[in-house]
Amino acid sequence: MNVSRIVVVSGIAASSVLLLSGTAFAHVSVQPQGEAAKGGYATVNFKVPNERDNASTVKLEVTVPTDHPLASVMPQPVPGWKVEVTKSKLAKPLEVHGKQITEAVSKVTWTSDGSKIAPGQFQQFPVSLGQLPEDTDQLVFKALQTYDNKEVVRWIEETKEGAEEPESPAPVLKLSAATEDHHGGGATDAAAADGKDAKNAGHDEDEKAEAASDDSSDSTARILGIVGILVGAAGVAFGVVAGRRRTS
Repeated sequence: MNVSRIVVVSGIAASSVLLLSGTAFAHVSVQPQGEAAKGGYATVNFKVPNERDNASTVKLEVTVPTDHPLASVMPQPVPGWKVEVTKSKLAKPLEVHGKQITEAVSKVTWTSDGSKIAPGQFQQFPVSLGQLPEDTDQLVFKALQTYDNKEVVRWIEETKEGAEEPESPAPVLKLSAATEDHHGGGATDAAAADGKDAKNAGHDEDEKAEAASDDSSDSTARILGIVGILVGAAGVAFGVVAGRRRTS
């Protein structure tokens, strides 16, 4: 096999890998920015890639599960996109911090307000969620992606345990074990504590260095004082000797 043929075959193989990976992974997904711990709060991103070569994404609808309702769903503003939050009545009231919640967010919709997701690009839509449920290991957010040619892609298929991923999987947020403070901030708190200890240690070192500097300055001053006295005494002695010589 000559070199040119090897290059052609390698190029075809690489292109096939890219095409297959694009088909497998280019779908709407939800990704946590930090820990999504049960019983806590988290900021997540709904990542929306454009799968078409001849159309742009102009709308995203995300259904928030009501079988595990969330008392707080707050989308972060995204430039060029208008957001609408829809609430629904709950069949069973939700108790949060001693208060009864009778309705919860059931859908969040982003619509183009000047911006679009063009071919070969993606957009992220951040949302703050909480309080995350403690009686499930995941939350499924079914989504609809609309293109400017009126095509709607329905990302609503749930992945069955042990089965292959469906063609149009719904975004799934995995939940980790609950933390003691229910805020998922253990690592942050530890880092802050370490930073405080380091700061205090640095302050102590500065004080020691300053004290050592003061001691050094005092010692230098004492030495210079003694040298000055000796020089003065030598000068007086020299003057006395010189005077006696002139008298003689």
